[in-house]
Amino acid sequence: MIGIPIFTVDAFTGRIGARELRGNPAAVVVLDEPKEEDWMLAVAAEMNLSETAFVRQLGSGHYSLRWFTPTDEVNLCGHATLATAHVLWESQMLSTNEAASFETRSGILQARKQDDRIELDFPAQKVQIAAAPRGLAMALGIEPRFPISCWKAEDDWLLEVPVGLVENLKPHFGELAQICRFLKCRGIIVTAATDSEEYDFISRFFGPAIGVDEDPVTGSAHTKLAPFWGKQLKKTQMVGYQASVRGGLVAVDWRDSRVGLLGAAHTFLAGQLRFKNRKPLTLTSRVLQLVKYRGARPWPSG
Repeated sequence: MIGIPIFTVDAFTGRIGARELRGNPAAVVVLDEPKEEDWMLAVAAEMNLSETAFVRQLGSGHYSLRWFTPTDEVNLCGHATLATAHVLWESQMLSTNEAASFETRSGILQARKQDDRIELDFPAQKVQIAAAPRGLAMALGIEPRFPISCWKAEDDWLLEVPVGLVENLKPHFGELAQICRFLKCRGIIVTAATDSEEYDFISRFFGPAIGVDEDPVTGSAHTKLAPFWGKQLKKTQMVGYQASVRGGLVAVDWRDSRVGLLGAAHTFLAGQLRFKNRKPLTLTSRVLQLVKYRGARPWPSG
């Protein structure tokens, strides 16, 4: 039997008041050789998390990194990058004083350990004001009486709404998926500024067209939220709260063309992918055999 190390890591965990934020679970597969895209997609579908990361060492502190949802490969994923860096340091594949460098579809990404958190260095994404696409507000469950402003944010759309709406939105995911496919976008970011002492802005991310109705915490969305709110709030260092059921905190440091994302992570489980040959996995096979379990929290719904 062939065994490949795999981990599930909760990324961008934290706490607001008495509430524990469980972050976004990502699977991390550690490869010692290249794998076919179909194989990686099959593993991601089997894991059924918002993203599965595949990391392979290219040299000292230098790695190849790819990310897959259950249905597609994506160009950038913050929480799965944070999870990958966490695995490298926690498993002592990388010493704590070494930086990690990842070759990705979005260029070279850097990660550094800072005490009990990890900082990622990502490119800042452009955000430009635009007319709201027809039907988008309705698909999100926003009534016409509420004021919104709409922005094109690279491969996403961003909507600024009244702060009280963000946590109460109940999107119609079928309609939203159709709109996202028509717009050829990854997903929709809904956000508002807050007067909280613990965070500067609140957001949610919906990506039903790529198989993720709502992402628990979206690091890559904060590469757009950082310049967006940085300009409006006249700040470079901010904290974002993503108000999903699991919830998460992302500290951002906006530096013109770059954004630093700072967050904490926790290993939920570690194990091995087990299969009898090197052919791609079938989606019906049960390939994960757990060898280590940490924590008493229920298994995330994905």
